[in-house]
Amino acid sequence: MPSVLAFFRNADILDAKLSPSGRWLAVTTSTKTSRVFLAVVDMADGAVKAAPKVLAAYSSVDVNSFDWVNEERLVFNTIDTAAPLNDQDFGPGLFSINRDGGGVRMLIRPLFTPFVSENSRMLTQPLEPNHALMTVLRDGSDDVIVGEYYGDATGYVDAIAPKRLNVTTGRTTIATGAPAHAKEWVFDRRGEARVAVTTSNGRSGVFMRESRDAPWKRIAESSSIRMTIDPLFVDEEDRLYVAAASKGMSVLKRFDATTGKVEPEAMISAAGFDIAPRPIVDGDTSRLLGVRYLTDAEATTWFDPSMSALQKVADARFPGRSNRLTCRRCTTDGVLMVFSFSDQDPGSYWLYRAASKSWESIGRRRNDIEPASMAQLDLFRIKARDGEDLPVWVTMPQCKADKPRAAVALVHGGPWVRGATWQWNADAQFLASRGYVVIEPEFRGGTGYGIAHLEKGFKQWGLKMQDDVADAVQWAATKGLIDPSKVCIAGASYGGYATLMGLVRQPDLYKCGVAWVAVTDPRLLFDNSWLSDMPREAREFSLPVMVGDPVADAVLLKEAAPVEHAKEIRAPLLMAFGGKDVRVPLEHGTSMQKAMESAGQHPEFVVYDGEGHGFLKVENRVDFYTRVEKFLAKNLQ
Repeated sequence: MPSVLAFFRNADILDAKLSPSGRWLAVTTSTKTSRVFLAVVDMADGAVKAAPKVLAAYSSVDVNSFDWVNEERLVFNTIDTAAPLNDQDFGPGLFSINRDGGGVRMLIRPLFTPFVSENSRMLTQPLEPNHALMTVLRDGSDDVIVGEYYGDATGYVDAIAPKRLNVTTGRTTIATGAPAHAKEWVFDRRGEARVAVTTSNGRSGVFMRESRDAPWKRIAESSSIRMTIDPLFVDEEDRLYVAAASKGMSVLKRFDATTGKVEPEAMISAAGFDIAPRPIVDGDTSRLLGVRYLTDAEATTWFDPSMSALQKVADARFPGRSNRLTCRRCTTDGVLMVFSFSDQDPGSYWLYRAASKSWESIGRRRNDIEPASMAQLDLFRIKARDGEDLPVWVTMPQCKADKPRAAVALVHGGPWVRGATWQWNADAQFLASRGYVVIEPEFRGGTGYGIAHLEKGFKQWGLKMQDDVADAVQWAATKGLIDPSKVCIAGASYGGYATLMGLVRQPDLYKCGVAWVAVTDPRLLFDNSWLSDMPREAREFSLPVMVGDPVADAVLLKEAAPVEHAKEIRAPLLMAFGGKDVRVPLEHGTSMQKAMESAGQHPEFVVYDGEGHGFLKVENRVDFYTRVEKFLAKNLQ
């Protein structure tokens, strides 16, 4: 049985990206005890020519995200996983570095971690911390696009202004004449801003222009909650691709600038799923090669015949898996990287050379996870008690059992996100490795399964959203997959909220609960406080529609607050919070603990000082899941 550390330490390969030629591979990696660092591997023909060259490794910070600017230069930013939350998530800076490790330059000054004395030097005038990388251009230049963030009167982001930044000299050019309140941008192959998405007072607008000097024209306007189109990409022929609704699902379509309308026919769709399309673009020409999207698993549709043929080669080499192809000059060099993964395998990276038809192993994402011992994940489409569609993921342990197993109902956070896809997940696999069946319901209010599925969860915290979780558990029991007398409910953030309300509303269904960074009082989400990072737009316009209006729905919100029902919770409960959480401030945890103790209940309660909305320190993750393991073993005997 793998250790807790095996599941929750940093991966051996966190990310990997090929240089434009395919000759060099950049990776972020770490040892079990080190910070995350950036290295480059020579992937010349035949074999790896030398050991990885460490480019950026620091004692005070971790390398976070990175990308190739061109064949000779990369950019990266940083994060300090050992620091309090505000130091982790804000002002990560931006640095450029040569492929050989020289020429480190600070392009954007970090807000909290001035570590540049470690083998780096500043530009004469680095940009201030209110800038961040938006995209890397694919034109072979030394330029990237960064955004300058502007705050409103309450301190939340009101607009982002794009700038073209040279990573060698630091010079910038500014995109002028932008629509007010623009926060999202789409750029063409020349790096020109072509589409802007604005958000203000609960409304969103999509603006487009024909060229750099042309006027901006509004092409769509809608509620911010239900945008009519989501702009994705402008191709080499200046055609705009968007995600748009069709038959209640999000699909890929083209926008016709001549008519000002979305074309009627969907380019890619999948029955029962919002596909969340991501364009795959040729690095030299900006030609759209294909689209990567989600159904139950990740899939790719290639418009380019040569890439479609390469996908078939990869799928034949690694059958029964998701095989993600990435390349920069895909159709000319024929050198690509394949990330192959499954529900049981965190994944492995391979290099394929089309000319020689040769495969070369780059490495496994997690070396101490053996896929053969991992659990299988399946998606079922069942009906909730009111007849609504209810997707349910089930992770079944590998080892055989002569009777139904104990189970954990694992509720995803958000809640307005998709909960799971067919891939390896540390939480579910850890629980399955300890012998538990894991039930993950895609309750109404989540995304990924159509607009109606999302909107039927509006103002249903603790109500029909909660019923969906219970219905999934009861279905699994009816099918003989689990022992209904041995079920624990667990989750983080909204999932933690659902854990607490599950113990309130279905006390006979759950023997125990594990809630971390949990919302215990939805009314606190509306607080305008420096302790919370909830944007004004969300507090004033989104949350009143999706959760409840703090005035008109005051009774509903009070009834939906677990803290108001603390005396009704009788089952054993483990709660954990981050001491510096600004999404769900610690007040949620301390008020719940106090209310339960006043009612004579004493939950197991732990606070991880300095952590935010989720635990970044490896030692804290290991400590928490060790507690979870012991708690479940004690209460699900």
